[in-house]
Amino acid sequence: MLNQTESRQFNRLDLPCVISYKFPDSEPSYDGECINISGAGILFMGKHMLKNGMALELTIATKNELTKPLRAYVEVIRSKEVGPEQYEVATEIKGIREY
Repeated sequence: MLNQTESRQFNRLDLPCVISYKFPDSEPSYDGECINISGAGILFMGKHMLKNGMALELTIATKNELTKPLRAYVEVIRSKEVGPEQYEVATEIKGIREY
């Protein structure tokens, strides 16, 4: 049942899995950990403080054989330090395609 007091348009799905992120048109990629995903955004942990408005390309590969890997093009909404060299990064999905 949907929580009618929730202000978000989409429910979030916990999706603990490895994620890689890179800047568009750039070779190096960095590993992170996906926390959750919704129809509008992806929340993950990474080792970099990222500026609001930055564009990223994320690759998500779950351990679930039924879920195909995907590539998402996102915009950073916020990035906050939660530990030494650990940042929680909230993003808004701008586009998705199968990997």
